[in-house]
Amino acid sequence: MKKSKFTDSQIIAILKQYENGVPVAELAREHGVSTALIDT
Repeated sequence: MKKSKFTDSQIIAILKQYENGVPVAELAREHGVSTALIDT
């Protein structure tokens, strides 16, 4: 299994931002991931 470039706490923080209404495109840009990774 490939190691994630994000820690568990970073992933939780990103998910909380999403729950608070931050658009996926903005989260992807801010954290350097593709929207395809998030939309799956």
